[in-house]
Amino acid sequence: MTKVQDIMTRGARSMAPSDSVVQAAQIMDELNVGAIPVCQDGELVGMVTDRDITVRAVAGARADAGTTLSDVMSSAVSWCYEDQSIEQAVEQMAGQQIRRLPVLDHSQHLVGMLSLGDVAVKLDADQAGQCLEQISEPARPHHLWPAQTNGAAPWPLQSGSKPRNRPTPLELPRVPQ
Repeated sequence: MTKVQDIMTRGARSMAPSDSVVQAAQIMDELNVGAIPVCQDGELVGMVTDRDITVRAVAGARADAGTTLSDVMSSAVSWCYEDQSIEQAVEQMAGQQIRRLPVLDHSQHLVGMLSLGDVAVKLDADQAGQCLEQISEPARPHHLWPAQTNGAAPWPLQSGSKPRNRPTPLELPRVPQ
């Protein structure tokens, strides 16, 4: 049975709740990661993602050096133990639709991160495919795009299921009133 410790990334970088969102974004860029665990006195207290920074700081016009991670981080963090089976961890990730999971030892100290990328690269292709399918299953269909009523093909997606290339309002087909 494969354990989380066999495939996780060790030595995850963490930050303090008092660190700024600007510092976090710079570190994410430097490390090429999308999430950083937030620890206080060695204890995991939150997680900040690139999405947290974008949605809670930038969109809220609070993306400056005075905005701290405690202002934007998620404090209800799911995590796993390093000696847990990978199947349990993937089930946890799938159930919560998360792509990154902090890994703790039994002293509750952060020892690494388990990401969807770790699962995809370090497990055999069949296992990785099953994990990816479970974790990536959309919770609900997109409701952000208007339906096309002129018989045209559906709106194109660049990748995944997120509307990255949504047409501008000028490009939307006009619906007769």
